[in-house]
Parts: sequence; C-alpha cells; structure tokens
Amino acid sequence: MSKKRIVVLTGAGVSAESGIKTFRDSGGLWEEYDIMEVATPEAWERNRDLVIDFYNQRRKQLYEVEPNDAHYALVELEKDYDVHIITQNVDDLHERAGSSHVMHLHGELKKVRSSVDENLVYDLEGWELKPGDTCELGSQLRPHIVWFGEPVHMIPAAADLSNTADIFVIIGTSLNVYPAASLVSYVRPGVPVYLIDPGEVNAAHIQGVRVIREKAGSGTRRLVEELRK
Repeated sequence: MSKKRIVVLTGAGVSAESGIKTFRDSGGLWEEYDIMEVATPEAWERNRDLVIDFYNQRRKQLYEVEPNDAHYALVELEKDYDVHIITQNVDDLHERAGSSHVMHLHGELKKVRSSVDENLVYDLEGWELKPGDTCELGSQLRPHIVWFGEPVHMIPAAADLSNTADIFVIIGTSLNVYPAASLVSYVRPGVPVYLIDPGEVNAAHIQGVRVIREKAGSGTRRLVEELRK
C-alpha cells in the first residue's frame, strides 16, 4: 500500500529558528542592506561587487548554522508518509536535516550560475564567489537566486506537485509572497490543510484550514505527533 503524500510549503519562519534573518522582519532591510540594492537585476548591473559580497556573507552565515527542530520533524514524517517539500528558502537546511524531496522555488545559495545563460548552474566550492569567476562561456558567475523582478520558473512544477497532495502543510510563511502564496489554490478540494505560524496570517481564503499558532519548531513537532498517531 502506497503512503499518503504530504506536500509542505516552507518559508523564512522555518530558517529563522536556525538563526537566519529575513528581510521582511526589518522593514525591507536584510542584514542592514536595502533589498533593492542587492536582490534585483538592476542592482547586479549597477554594483556587482556589492551583490557578490552580500551573498558571500549570507553563504558564510549558512555554513555556521544548523537545521532546527522543524527540519528534523519533517524528516521524521517520512517514516509514515511520502513527504515533498516546496521551499521559498535558499538555504540547504532541509537537505542537511535529511529530507528526501526538496524543491527550491527561489534558487539555492550554495549554487551559482552563468549571468548570460541561466541553465548553466554550478555548485560553489566554499562560501566565496569572486569578481572574475566565470562560467564556461566566459561570463561572470552570479548567485543562483531568483531576484525581485525575475520569473519563478519552478512555479508550474510546484503547482503540479501541490495538486497531488493528500495533506498540505504551510510552515513559516506569511502567504504574502507571490507566486508562492498561490500554490495553496492548487490543492484539491477536501484535502486537509494545516498552517503553522505564530503570527497573524490571512488564511480566510483557505477552505477548512487548521491553524497552529506556534513557531515552526514546536508547531511542526506538534503536527507530526498528531499525524503519526
């Protein structure tokens, strides 16, 4: 007998408990940077060295943090369910915790890509990308991150995956970031939906949603205990 499928949409609230800050917590600033100065194609054209350094610092921080209880609780679910994670986060904490199926909507911090051909993606050794590091076409390598104003190419695959869920779980996301927030609309009618977040999240449009108003770690642990009974 095949396992029921759980599709999980995770956001910044999951990574925050590992010590990774989010720009939405501080009025559009991310580690004291104006997000429009470091996370747009225009910023890249205007000041590449600044953008490269910004992501080097984010990458360096990532090597210093560890997965938290939310990440590990989702791994435990794989004992009883077919678990697939769609994450808005660019870190690799889900993978490091041991999750088997992780789809990154907004790119991956430990990868870089060609600045002229987005299909040329490479794993970055260590945390530092340098000006002058080029791809096989000779162009400067850039962070493998979906910046503001760029298309989110993984959305169609994520929508298809959401439509296969027997249970849909939302953890640590405000549901204000589109198109990711639209994925819940692809969940089939009657499928149980759980939302875990300590804040006030507008979930009125989600039919039959059960809200667990806790932080990612404790809320996910509580949900896992219920689903494994």
